[in-house]
Parts: sequence; structure tokens; C-alpha cells
Amino acid sequence: MEFHIRLPGSTANLGPGYDALGMALSIYNHVAVRIRSQPGASFGIEGEGTDILSADEENLFYRAAQFAAQHAGKTLPGIAVHMHNTVPLARGLGSSSTAIVGGVIAANCLLGEPFSQMEMLDIATAIEGHPDNVSPCLLGGLTVSTMDGNRVACVRALPPKELRAVVAIPEFELKTEDARNVLPDAISHSDAVFSTSRACIVTAALITGNFEHLALGMQDRLHHPYRAKLIPGFDQILAAAVKAGAWGAALSGAGPTLIALTTQNADAIGRAMTDIWAKKNIQARYRILKVDPSGATVT
Repeated sequence: MEFHIRLPGSTANLGPGYDALGMALSIYNHVAVRIRSQPGASFGIEGEGTDILSADEENLFYRAAQFAAQHAGKTLPGIAVHMHNTVPLARGLGSSSTAIVGGVIAANCLLGEPFSQMEMLDIATAIEGHPDNVSPCLLGGLTVSTMDGNRVACVRALPPKELRAVVAIPEFELKTEDARNVLPDAISHSDAVFSTSRACIVTAALITGNFEHLALGMQDRLHHPYRAKLIPGFDQILAAAVKAGAWGAALSGAGPTLIALTTQNADAIGRAMTDIWAKKNIQARYRILKVDPSGATVT
């Protein structure tokens, strides 16, 4: 038995939608899985993370698969895994979610598909801790997720096809744990209203195509002001993106990648964003991505 899983990267939060909004992007990690006679797992890894990711049973992909198998009350067969990764690690583009979702899907395939898609989402969220990245990776499109006890409630929609995401990716990493540690334990009522109302605006704008509201909608007071201190040029880059023609811009996930949403001038926007980092002697690149409509796929 052998199968292949294509897993999209993602952007989370989209400004004020902290731990709730996510969107799948057309940047992919590919995983080939083959049953082998020996127990456990062997790994071959190429692309992003080749010299960093564990090439043994400590790999997050295999740990997620084991977690799912235990949830099903079954035992995984021995597997050989080959990964080709294009989603950069620790950059706010959902690399860990691709590993988790991939592992859960692999276990489901290997064990005779004991789980529904939504059950796989619940399992992946239990591993990740929050649903904002695993939801778009699994389901594709724009996802709005929340927790109902141990279950994920998720609404999925597809933004208009002309939408593009310009992601400016610096060469330094920012671990999610570090980005969460700078957040305060409490915020004011006014800041909560500020971000909640804008999260509603950005969601409605993406679903309806009324993109002119994104510059306002992607403003945030829940995490942007605190994480901005970890990313040189943060406010300048977001402003430069909008000035160059983006509808709106925000931190991608926990960062340090910054994302601008647009329907035109994508290259100019990317250059405007990365030029600011260049002036600060920070190497950066940009990519122009579509919204992935399909989520994780198995062949």
C-alpha cells in the first residue's frame, strides 16, 4: 500500500481573528507513505527543514499518526515516509499544521478510515491546541473555527478566485511559543470590541468580495501590538503594503511572515514589503499565492 498526501500551508488570524480565522494557501508540503515490513517509521526529508526536522519516530508527522491510531484503538503498521516540504518552518505559514494533519490523515488511511473528516479535525486540533491552522489545511479555503468543548465548530467558505496573498518571509524564525509568551493575560473591553468587530468585518469582506473593507478589518489590538516588538519594521511594512496597492495587511499566524491581500500589483506589494527589511539588513523573500480551495488531498 502506498499513497500521497498534498498538504497546503496556511495563514491564521488574518489580523483580529485570533485563533479563529484561517485560510489555506497554494504552498504545499507533499508526503508519500508506504507500508513496510519493519515496525515503526523511517523518513526521507527534502526541501524546507531537511537539516532540522527529526528523521525518526520523533517527527511530528509520526507522533500525530500515533496519536490518531491510539484514538482509534488500533496499531499502526510500519511505514516509510518521504517528505518534500516547501512551507518554511517557524514562519507563520502553518508548517506544523501540515505535519499534524498529514499524520492524522495517514493514520486514517492506514487503519481503514475509522474517522470522518470532522473527527480528523478534532484529533488534529487536540494535538495542535487550536484550530485556526489545522482547519484550513484539512478543509481548504477560508475557515472560521471555534471550540465547543473538545469538538471543533468550523464554517468554511471560498473567497473570490481573484484574491491573492502576498507573503513576505524574512530569514529569521519566530516560534509560536515565543510569540504567545509576549501576549498579555488580559485586555481592555474597548480593545476586545475593537478586534471582535474587525474580525467580523474581515470575514464578511473575504466572503462577499467587498475587499475595500480589509484595510480596516485587518487591524488588531489582541496580538499585533505585542508581537510587533518581535519583528523589525512591522508597522512600516504593513503600511507600505497598503500604500503599494494591497487591500489589507497583517501578521501571518504567529509570524514573522507578514501577509498582504490584493487583487492587483502583487509584485509591487511584495517588493515594497521586502525592501523595508532589506534596509534593516534583514534578508527576506516574497511569494504570491492563491487561496487553496481543496485542503489536504490523498491520491
